[in-house]
Amino acid sequence: MNFNLSQIPVRTPKPRKYGITMIMDKGLSVVEAENLVSVGSPHIDIIKLGFGTAFVTPNLQQKIEVYQKAGIAVYFGGTLFEAFLIRNQFEAYIKMMRDFGITYVEVSDGSITIPHAEKCGYIEKLTKFGTVLSEVGSKDAAHIIPPYKWIELMKAELEAGSSYVIAEAREAGTVGIYRGTGEVREGLVQEILTQIPAERILWEAPQKDQQLYFLELVGCNVNLGNIAPSEIIPLEAMRIGLRGDTFNLYLDKPEIV
Repeated sequence: MNFNLSQIPVRTPKPRKYGITMIMDKGLSVVEAENLVSVGSPHIDIIKLGFGTAFVTPNLQQKIEVYQKAGIAVYFGGTLFEAFLIRNQFEAYIKMMRDFGITYVEVSDGSITIPHAEKCGYIEKLTKFGTVLSEVGSKDAAHIIPPYKWIELMKAELEAGSSYVIAEAREAGTVGIYRGTGEVREGLVQEILTQIPAERILWEAPQKDQQLYFLELVGCNVNLGNIAPSEIIPLEAMRIGLRGDTFNLYLDKPEIV
C-alpha cells in the first residue's frame, strides 16, 4: 500500500485461493486492458471475457497476453461454452482454449438445458485442461431454484472437480441469488453457506449494495465476481474499510492490528 494505516484487515496475498475478485471484460480494447492492468493488477485475480464477446473482440490474443503477463487468469464466459456445446463443438472448444493459452474454464448451463450428470461429466473432462469454475443457477428470472437444490448442485459440481462454484446473477445482478430488484435472496445465500465452504463460492455481485452484503456477511476475503473494470479500486477500498459503507466495519476490532 502507499502508506501506513492501522486497523486494516489482512487481504489474502496473490496468487489467491480465496478473497478473489473477478472482473468482467465486455469488450475492452488492448489499450484499455493495459490501462486496467496498470492500476488494477494487484487487486484483480481473474478476468472473464463476458458471455460471447471473445468471438467478436478484435486483437483478442494480444489482449489475453496483456492480462496473463500481469499474472491475471483469463477465461471465456460460460455463454460461449454453451454456444460451442449446443453446436456439438466441445472438442473444438478445448482446441480453442489451447490455441489462446487459456487455462481457466467456465462450465455453465444458464442458457441451455444440460442434464446435470452430463454437466458434471464436462467438468470432470475439463479438469485435465485447467482450473474449472462451474456456474449454478438459471439466467431465466422465472426459473426459481429452491435452496436445497442449489446446495445439491454445488456439492456435485465441486465433487466433479470444480475449483469454485459461481452463484449466478448475470451481468446486471437481477436473477439467481438476487430478486429482480437486485435485492439479495438472503435466506438462500445463508442456507447455501451452511453446506458449501465460502472459499469455494464465487458470488456474482455487480452492484455495490450486493458487494457490501457479502463483505459484511463473509468478510473482506469473500470471493466476488462480475465486477466492472471501473469498480476494481472502489471495491478494494470497500473490502478493507476505506469507503463510507464499510468505514466502521473493522475499527476497534481486537483481531485487526
